[in-house]
Amino acid sequence: ERARLGMFLAFQYPVEIPGVSVMNFLRASLGAVSGEEVPVRKFRQLLDGELKQLGMDLSFARRNVNEGFSGGEKKRNEILQLSLLRPELAILDETDSGLDIDAIRLVASSVAALRGPERSFLVITHYMRILSYLEPDVVHILIDGRVVRSGGPELARSLEESGYDALRADLAMATSAAPEEQARP
Repeated sequence: ERARLGMFLAFQYPVEIPGVSVMNFLRASLGAVSGEEVPVRKFRQLLDGELKQLGMDLSFARRNVNEGFSGGEKKRNEILQLSLLRPELAILDETDSGLDIDAIRLVASSVAALRGPERSFLVITHYMRILSYLEPDVVHILIDGRVVRSGGPELARSLEESGYDALRADLAMATSAAPEEQARP
């Protein structure tokens, strides 16, 4: 239902689907999103093109979804799904989790290539590295489930340098100063 509404969710820990090949999963997903079955030949051309674009071997599509995949392969599989389904909104939940530097660069460059006015990304991360490749438009910092600061990419760089403790201290000072300001006439 979410996919038909134009939404995509990449999980922090993608699950295995034993017995279902990547190819069959993607063809069924594409058909479910479009509302019509995708002819095999047309789908195969589409899939082969996306695999090549992402630098993935064509044999990848014959493997079972995430079964025996490394962390990087799981994330690239999600990027493959994203590139085929072309959602309007993609939520990437810690896509960089557990990836080495090269895998982060590959995932980020693939996501960046999908950017455009017809597609929005919400990237959830704890680290600056992926943001340096993606160049976000807006950064929101959450603490305890609340947005406590918003800004541009410089906000993420600042947080990377000073850490959460400095931000928490600033927030505590602002919170303790607020009642005094309200008491003034």
